[in-house]
Amino acid sequence: MKITGIELRRIRMPLVAPFRTSFGTETERDILLLRVVTPDAEGWGECVAMSQPRYCSEYVDGAAEVLRRFLVPALPAHIDAHTVGRALHPFKGHRMAKAALETAVLDAQLRTDGQSLATFLGAGTDRVPCGVSVGIMNSIPQLLDTVTGYLDEGYVRIKLKIEPGWDLAPVRAVRERFGDDLLLQVDANAAYTLADAPHLARLDDFGLLLIEQPLAGDDMVQHARLATRLTTPVCLDESIESAEHAAAAITLGACSIINVKPGRIGGYLEARRIHDLARAHGVALWCGGMLETGIGRAANLALAALPGFTLPGDTSASRRYYATDITAPFELHEGHLEVPTGPGIGVDPVHDILDEVTVSTEWITV
Repeated sequence: MKITGIELRRIRMPLVAPFRTSFGTETERDILLLRVVTPDAEGWGECVAMSQPRYCSEYVDGAAEVLRRFLVPALPAHIDAHTVGRALHPFKGHRMAKAALETAVLDAQLRTDGQSLATFLGAGTDRVPCGVSVGIMNSIPQLLDTVTGYLDEGYVRIKLKIEPGWDLAPVRAVRERFGDDLLLQVDANAAYTLADAPHLARLDDFGLLLIEQPLAGDDMVQHARLATRLTTPVCLDESIESAEHAAAAITLGACSIINVKPGRIGGYLEARRIHDLARAHGVALWCGGMLETGIGRAANLALAALPGFTLPGDTSASRRYYATDITAPFELHEGHLEVPTGPGIGVDPVHDILDEVTVSTEWITV
């Protein structure tokens, strides 16, 4: 496949409500989209990097720069998704930028071939159960009202963001209000240390599905020690940046569950490698989210439909984050979202809406 050129498009999307985690509060998303153009098709990818390097070392301005200066110029004249990784391998890190570029190339390739991303990856279902991530709130009553609203919409699992000072009380309140049948989990975004193990062990009383990334992202050894001190299953997110990291975590016993975020680990081909590895070792998976638009959400749904993704993911409906999405909105039906079946990622941006939220565009000839 020959690439004619690549468009870098920056868009700004306001969130329907502030989203607070242990590393900060977001009120809008500064998003970098990639459009790969070939003689036969065009493909789209979404970079999940945030405006500031708080969640991880990558940030959206840096992603645009590394794409512009290094990654796009490294592409050979003729390429497919399988060779993108080899072309980009000499450049260290920048997995979010690499993921966006690989996804856009893969989308164009599959559109040309008339194959859906779900089929290409090996999906085993046409719809996936959906959970929702609930940010840190100002009060317990506000939290309970918010969770009530999401359950009324039909979400089958609730994830609570936690941090020191906002953990036991909100979890207890949600469990007492909604009962033991509610699928409930927590996400610390690396806000604790191993010294907090006795405190975190008190979460065992609430019958949680898992505790996600309680400790630092670069410390699997400490996670392995923590896992022996909790009955709540430990799930890793930020610690898993590749299939090699997943293998190390499984070997160490650092987790029994993995949250796979394809936009953060280098793309959907790497995500499938993690899926195959985890499934072979009996490690449960679920598909996380990074507040994606419909472009990133469509691709995540294709991944979440693989047979190893046995837990509800954060593939929420469009209106969870955006009043108006840049694609046709994804809407919840009986707690599930439909997996797109069209060629490639299966959705296209609505150009009038896309133009309205566009801040800048840049064309790079390949």
